Amino acid sequence: MTSVLAEKEAVLRGLNENSDRFVIVVAGVGPAAAAASTATALATEEYELVVNVGIAGGFANRADVGWLVVADEIIAADLGVETPEGFQSVDKLGFGTTRIQVDSSLVSRVATALNAAGLSVTTGPVLSVSTVTGSQARAEQLESQIPGASAEAMEGYGVAIAAQQRGIPILEIRAISNRVGPRNRAEWRIEEALESLTKASSVIREVL
Repeated sequence: MTSVLAEKEAVLRGLNENSDRFVIVVAGVGPAAAAASTATALATEEYELVVNVGIAGGFANRADVGWLVVADEIIAADLGVETPEGFQSVDKLGFGTTRIQVDSSLVSRVATALNAAGLSVTTGPVLSVSTVTGSQARAEQLESQIPGASAEAMEGYGVAIAAQQRGIPILEIRAISNRVGPRNRAEWRIEEALESLTKASSVIREVL
């Protein structure tokens, strides 16, 4: 599952565009579109694994531009309420969970293979948000709220919920195009991140 066509094309390049073991679907942007697209795909065919791949923002000191992040936990970081005491997730409110754990052996196997291929990779929580962070204050708030936060994107939680409801394992891999914080498009390295995604996909083809 990718968010946009450019990510799908990057993945296909890594798979050499001829792998019949993978189906690549453009899910759309945001958790709602991602969940709906994933649920539709999973209702029409049988799959052993769902992988959400794409570019993302990386948190300072966790994932630099061009790096890959393999999620060990997928978190809906802004699913909750604002209170006078600060943000409270639906976990604290008792309405469900914002956190989906990824199988640790799967994370380790993929991260080890990416590292062995000479790619810069880290593991950690990948945050799903409906509104992308645009300030240093918000970035620091998220880092405080979720220690170890490594990347921020918009679709992982939606994809993961759809997979979880079908009882199918989930994996999220993100290539970092920019730092989470103040939005400065001049510093974004989207092409570099897409190239990292292509390289990662060539490894995934051998590992999964």
